[in-house]
Amino acid sequence: MPTQPAAISQVPALTQDPHALREPKEYNLELAIGREVRSYRRQLGITGADLSSATGISMGMLSKIENGTISPSLRTLQSLSRALGVPVSALFRGFEESHSAVLVKAGEGVEIERRGTRSGHQYNLLGHLGDNTSGVTVEPYLITLTANSDVFPAFQHEGMEFIYMLEGEVHYRHGDTLYTLQPGDSFFFDADAPHGPEVLVTLPIRFLSIISYPQR
Repeated sequence: MPTQPAAISQVPALTQDPHALREPKEYNLELAIGREVRSYRRQLGITGADLSSATGISMGMLSKIENGTISPSLRTLQSLSRALGVPVSALFRGFEESHSAVLVKAGEGVEIERRGTRSGHQYNLLGHLGDNTSGVTVEPYLITLTANSDVFPAFQHEGMEFIYMLEGEVHYRHGDTLYTLQPGDSFFFDADAPHGPEVLVTLPIRFLSIISYPQR
């Protein structure tokens, strides 16, 4: 018999504050590096002359680096990181990489071929970002099942999947368990287990499916 998704009895403490603002970052790499060098130097309480002496970098060159008017070589960055006692990567901390966003207007989702399409499952991709700063690929789909759709409870892929029911009713299998999903229900699961719709109870069925997995 189908079961209902288990209620969330205990939610682990969420440590990320989505409202916290990070310190402003710089979109110019040279300026970002210069700002970090100056900041770390001041934290150590040393002068430009002290840093120049410790690294062998001339005062004129050091001034240009801190003002972001020159692009330092990797060897120079390595000398600075050693003298400042920080990893080279710390000198890039203030650089803001570009962040992508995709807006898909109503009815404009791209219908794509995906495993299950041949079984009468309509997939509309609602957005896609390639390489991004999270290290995670996320694929949001609007999936529609009709009288022409076959049951297909054998999807299996890496990552996690989140389903939010919009319309209809379906008995959805995950591993050895069958769940009843109705409008407003959400279902979050490990996608490595066999899963998929097993009984189409009320048609049409429409739900959001959001799949996430590590970037290659």
